Amino acid sequence: MSLVFAGICSHAPGITGRAERADPELREGLYSNFNKMRLAIEATKPDALVVIGAEHFANFFMDNMPAFCMGMAENYYGPIEDENWLNIKRHKIPGNPELSEQLITMIMEDIDLAYAQEWKFDHGIMVPLNFLTPDYQLDIIPVNINCQGPPLTPLHRAWKFGQALRKACDKIPERIAVVGTGGISHWPATPDSGKINEQWDRDFLEKWKNNNAEALLSYKDEDVYQDGGQGGFEIRTFISVAGACEGNTGEIWFYAPIPIYAVGCTIGSMNLSKS
Repeated sequence: MSLVFAGICSHAPGITGRAERADPELREGLYSNFNKMRLAIEATKPDALVVIGAEHFANFFMDNMPAFCMGMAENYYGPIEDENWLNIKRHKIPGNPELSEQLITMIMEDIDLAYAQEWKFDHGIMVPLNFLTPDYQLDIIPVNINCQGPPLTPLHRAWKFGQALRKACDKIPERIAVVGTGGISHWPATPDSGKINEQWDRDFLEKWKNNNAEALLSYKDEDVYQDGGQGGFEIRTFISVAGACEGNTGEIWFYAPIPIYAVGCTIGSMNLSKS
């Protein structure tokens, strides 16, 4: 088969943990589009959902920071954070080790990929799952791209990872949905938390929507840090989805700067009409 759905979304902890403090119209716009994405994923009847995220020193730290890692566990657990803080109850989430191993083996033909048979999900995966698979019945295959510890994974390698993932999906019978999740501009855990660079966000999303590889890969980390904060490094997750959908364009379903959520909140999808 191949990819049956590809999209992007934000994962900031405030989306659930500080839900009631946002402008109600913006909150409902974001939530309704998360629901739209859930329905779109369900309509494709996927066998598994690959979530490409950027975790936050929950499993990987400076003593072991792979550029790319894919989960290969029977089950996962999350959130690792306090349930009341994130406002998401802890769950046991099904994996699919056999399918993960197939994908990992094929992706490693093109990209050096670490794997993990234990993984505790932080908000980077749990916030999207809270909306996209609220019954936690769909098999999840997590991917982490290093967006945290320098040297950061190069953007062109994130694109190539997406290409390798798509190549692997094309070789298996299972139906695969993929969602890349991160922030765009945000400055988490700093005095600038809540700052959002709306123009920078919209400019990036326009490039993503048009799947303009040259433009997406032209960003320099020092400029991203200046314009989008250290959280802006998570554009790698969105770029990997674009790489998996090379030749296709997409749509941005929702974007709004929501300061109390401390991120430019985004939901979008790629058109998969071209293989």
